[in-house]
Amino acid sequence: MKAKFSIFFIFFVCFGFSQNIKDYIKKYNGLAISEMHLYGIPASITLAQGILESASGTSKLAVEANNHFGIKCHVGWDGPSIYHDDDHEQECFRKYNTVDQSFRDHSLFLSERKRYLFLFSLRRTDYRGWAKGLQQAGYATSKTYAKKIIQLINDYNLSQYDNKKLNSIKQDQLNRDNAISVDLQIFEKNYIKYVLAKEGQFYDDIAEKIDVWLWELLKYNESEIDRLLAKGEKVYLQPKRRKGDSPFHIVLEGETMYSISQIHGIKLKHLYKKNRMDFGSEPYVGQRLSLREKIKF
Repeated sequence: MKAKFSIFFIFFVCFGFSQNIKDYIKKYNGLAISEMHLYGIPASITLAQGILESASGTSKLAVEANNHFGIKCHVGWDGPSIYHDDDHEQECFRKYNTVDQSFRDHSLFLSERKRYLFLFSLRRTDYRGWAKGLQQAGYATSKTYAKKIIQLINDYNLSQYDNKKLNSIKQDQLNRDNAISVDLQIFEKNYIKYVLAKEGQFYDDIAEKIDVWLWELLKYNESEIDRLLAKGEKVYLQPKRRKGDSPFHIVLEGETMYSISQIHGIKLKHLYKKNRMDFGSEPYVGQRLSLREKIKF
């Protein structure tokens, strides 16, 4: 009788564990695909990491902080935090308002750190290379991290999501993290969603309307402080990109490097680098600025 009970108990635990993973995949595959098309991280990798790091959304960090990827505070983090035992006692981890914000911060975490840049030269379907690269770059301390990621991808056929197109995802999944009140219309530039400020609005006003942190909106728009916005000024709801939407820009009177970066949705530091200009310097009227490739001398 005891042997039969043990067999049924083991079966129940294994079945429940597998079902949690399947539920997680069903719930978040659309979000992972959306992030893949915005940042180039394979959806299979994002899903496998989320499953592993959050115990399929059931871990303390996931439940109490919406942190699905085990991302610690690190230097420069000024958002909410939670303390949790990991490699050391009571380490600082990032806390998010929603799971969507956790997925977005995971994309930013990988795409904006030099130690992970080599991964973005891999094919999107090379999940084995991504998994091994994440371990090599030190994403986790486990020596079997890559093996666990690859096994999850294989066991649950997560690689199928690496070939999914955006138009196969429901529109509400694409816009979940940018849910916005009806009095603000969403536009898109350089594959980045934005709104146009109304007269008298500050960044904080828009952050409140779209239910995101003020610091997050300031980061997306490369602004250090909350300020009064000009009527019709673009306010990006997602990070700007490394390249502009056009090959070049001819500078008009009154334009600055910052205003040009906002016009085209290109990060300010990349605009400077592409034009071999010292950070902080300004262009002259009529100057032709490259938005995609570095200028050659």
